[in-house]
Amino acid sequence: MKHIVKHIKPYIPIILFSICLIGVQAYCNLAMPDVMSQIVNVGIQEYSAKIAAASGDAALRLMAEQRAYIIATGGKMLVIALITSGVALAVQFCNAKMGTGLTRDLRKTVFTKIESFSSAEFDRFSTASLITRTTNDVQQLQMMLTMGVRTIIFAPFMGIGGTIMAMRKAPSMAWINALSVLLVLCLLLTVYSLALPKFKIIQQLIDKLNLVARESLNGLLVVRAFSTQKDEEKRFDEASNNYKRTNLFVNRTMSMMGPTMGLIQNLVPVLIVWVGADKIAQSQLMVGDMMAYIQYSGNIMGAFMMISGVFIMFPRAMVSINRVAEILDTENVITEPENPVEITESQCEITFDNVNFAYPGGDGDVLENISFTAKPGQTTAIIGSTGCGKSSLINLIPRFYDVSSGSVSINGVNVKDIGLKQLRQLIGFVPQKSVLLSGTIYTNLEAAKPGATQEDVLKALEIAQAKNFVLEKEEGMDAPVSQGGTNFSGGQRQRLAIARAIMKMAPIYIFDDSFSALDFTTDLNLRKALKQNLSDSTIIIVGQRVASIMDADQIIVMDDGRIVGKGTHKQLMESCEEYQQIAYSQLSKEEV
Repeated sequence: MKHIVKHIKPYIPIILFSICLIGVQAYCNLAMPDVMSQIVNVGIQEYSAKIAAASGDAALRLMAEQRAYIIATGGKMLVIALITSGVALAVQFCNAKMGTGLTRDLRKTVFTKIESFSSAEFDRFSTASLITRTTNDVQQLQMMLTMGVRTIIFAPFMGIGGTIMAMRKAPSMAWINALSVLLVLCLLLTVYSLALPKFKIIQQLIDKLNLVARESLNGLLVVRAFSTQKDEEKRFDEASNNYKRTNLFVNRTMSMMGPTMGLIQNLVPVLIVWVGADKIAQSQLMVGDMMAYIQYSGNIMGAFMMISGVFIMFPRAMVSINRVAEILDTENVITEPENPVEITESQCEITFDNVNFAYPGGDGDVLENISFTAKPGQTTAIIGSTGCGKSSLINLIPRFYDVSSGSVSINGVNVKDIGLKQLRQLIGFVPQKSVLLSGTIYTNLEAAKPGATQEDVLKALEIAQAKNFVLEKEEGMDAPVSQGGTNFSGGQRQRLAIARAIMKMAPIYIFDDSFSALDFTTDLNLRKALKQNLSDSTIIIVGQRVASIMDADQIIVMDDGRIVGKGTHKQLMESCEEYQQIAYSQLSKEEV
């Protein structure tokens, strides 16, 4: 709740103004039945009795007075009605402005927090859940605030004010209102005890539905390749039906409230007329007062109906608030250093010193006793079998994860002591999965170097061996890029991702198996271009193909999270059995 309070503070003036308007609206609503009772009691009953007792000119004068009184009092009712309508519109405007503004700010805060998450936090929350929390959960809060603020203030005004005014008009019939309130409270308690536990389940089922839909759409090619459309349809139907059943139970339970409340609200006036008619016959109650009492009873019932409407949204909104707060309260594992050290050198040497690493919640270390140095102007390659820890190792350099023990340092400075922004500015990183953002080729590459010229972009494309296919397009660098770059082939996406990293002209480059979709000729030309144009940079290449890394200055061979070989291709072919097995499985003896 502290996060909601924090975001509400800027809107306190508009909330206070809205409360004042709500007070005016409630006063006008409570005044209307009283004015109406005056028309009936005075304008009709009293004047009619006087007119019946008078005759001649006196009767005509009383009839004129009666007409003038009814018109004046009716005019007062009209003014009150116009004020009520105008104030109600102003209250709705204020609430809408407050609700939409607050949720906009909250959604921005949530998104900013998610952007600050490290890989460890992303492992904790699924992507589908993060999307639901940023959209649906915040929307539930918006609905609660937009309707709730008005209702929470207006309903007590109407309920308490209506009770006081009803007691003034007919204190002997107060038991009728007490009975109706008791029935409504019993109804509310019954409904909420059944529906409340289901609201949290509903949000979790929305997460599940989003997850299944995202998996099916993202893996559409795999689904079609293996003809598992029916299985995916079954998974989606199961998730959808679970959500439907739970939602139907809640909606059916809640749907009991409307008709039952309506029945109570319609029976109360019947009971009032039944009891009131006898009192009118005994001259203990006036007709106008009974009519006003009926309206005040309606106000009291209306107040409880409004509160019940809020209570329908309140449990679900509280679940949503807790889910949003769970994100905002999450402590980031990767934190900024208190006194960051700035790296000023143009060349960077990376040192791993006895590094051990385990994933949060993992059973054991995935990296053990890793020690090596990657020097400027040299290419360090890392090779090994699938799952041996290659990607885990390089993720420690930009602090996507932190080491469990040991240290990773740049020019002798522990990466934990370097500000995250500067650390990542030092690195041109190309992940295993080439991710392109929707826009154009130019906007994707400019992301690495804001304000880059076309010459800068063309130079990066040329180094990445992507210049030809880009310029062949009619729009050139302004060619559109769809979400995820799906309008490009795998090799084209890889080359564009490499070009984007090269745009930074960084002192460190990390290529995480980034040449896998390239043919051997393009791979060879790309490595030559990197060596020529990035001769002062520290280059780390993670690869599966020996042909891609055999000319590296240093090759690190990994197996089961440990370094089992270190040296050049020639040295490893003589001394490292694991490297020999990889090389002979891919190359002929002549190529080796």
